[in-house]
Amino acid sequence: MKALLTIGYYLLAFCALTIGLFLVLLHFNLLPGYEIRIVQSGSMEPAVPVGSLVLIKPVDRYQVDEIITFGDDSNNSLPTTHRIIGDSIIAGELVYTTKGDANEQADIEPVLEANIRGKVVLMIPHIGFILDFARQPLGFILLIGIPAFLIVIEEISTIYKAIFTRKEELTSEQNPKEKSDKQDT
Repeated sequence: MKALLTIGYYLLAFCALTIGLFLVLLHFNLLPGYEIRIVQSGSMEPAVPVGSLVLIKPVDRYQVDEIITFGDDSNNSLPTTHRIIGDSIIAGELVYTTKGDANEQADIEPVLEANIRGKVVLMIPHIGFILDFARQPLGFILLIGIPAFLIVIEEISTIYKAIFTRKEELTSEQNPKEKSDKQDT
């Protein structure tokens, strides 16, 4: 039973730390040259499901069939993650034709190379749902706050037990007569 509780404790700590790390990476650009995004629409299913976490890296040249993220990131619009299905030169500038895998038609507007945020180099399905929930106050409390509180309580308890045990050892070393008297009774 104790082994099961220990496994649960470390699993809880690992999950809370992992979610916390992903939240920090979502909010701060700590990976130079990379960007982390959560896919919000189903236009790329089944290759990139809704709620997937994608790691994006700008590259010098993008190829047909690569999945890219492009567009502005503001309160009014979010970047789009679609597959390149063609490229061409319009007015002396390289542009890409993109399409979501689940969409019937290609995107209407070609994508200028300057508007591309990067190529998707890693995709973790569905973890974005957990991170979106963790960004909400209730989600943060449930997924980060409570596990952190439980870990702190467990660590304080461990420290207290170690101090109490050490004090008992020191007391018994200083009073060996009391120890022998207790053993005799």
